[in-house]
Amino acid sequence: MSLPTKKELEACANKTVEDVIKSDLTILFVGINPGLYTAYTGFHYARPGNRFWPTLYGAGFTDRLLKPSESSEMLRLGYGLTNVVSRASTSASEISKEGYQAGGKILIEKIEKYHPKWVAFVGIQAYRAAFSKPKATIGMQNELLGGAHVWLLPSPSGLNAHYKPSDFVRIFQEFRLAVEE
Repeated sequence: MSLPTKKELEACANKTVEDVIKSDLTILFVGINPGLYTAYTGFHYARPGNRFWPTLYGAGFTDRLLKPSESSEMLRLGYGLTNVVSRASTSASEISKEGYQAGGKILIEKIEKYHPKWVAFVGIQAYRAAFSKPKATIGMQNELLGGAHVWLLPSPSGLNAHYKPSDFVRIFQEFRLAVEE
C-alpha cells in the first residue's frame, strides 16, 4: 500500500475503525482514538512508527509480530481491540472532556455486553479523562469497570517520547504476567 497523501489523510477525520471484539475475551485493549492513518487503512495501530504490534510480540502476547492488517488474529488469542473515542482525529488533543466521557459510557456498555476479563487502556490519558481519574497511574487499578479488571498502559504511539521500546515491552510484559496469574 502506498502512503496516503495529506489530503487523503485529512479526509479520514471523524471516520471510525471497526472494533475487533467478541464475547468472553481475556483482554480488551482500549486505545485513545484512531489516528488518521489508522482510519485510512481501517486497521488498529496502523501508523508506521506505532509500537503497539512490536510491543505485543516482545512482551509475549503473540508468538510472532502481527501486522495491523492481521488484527483479527487477536480474537484467536483471546484479545480484542477498541477505543474510548471512536472517531479519528489528527491528535488526541482534539478530543474534548465531554467526548472522552461519552466514549467512556459507550465503552462500559461494550464491556458489559462482551464480558472481557481485563480491560487494558493503551494510553493512560483516555482512562483519566473518560472516568475523571486525573491521578491514575500505570498498572492495575483498584476498581472493576463493567465487571472487568482494569490495567493502564502507556500509549505506544511514535509520538510518546517518554518510553523506549524496551520500556514498553517491560511494562506490557508485567501486565501479561499479572493476567496469567
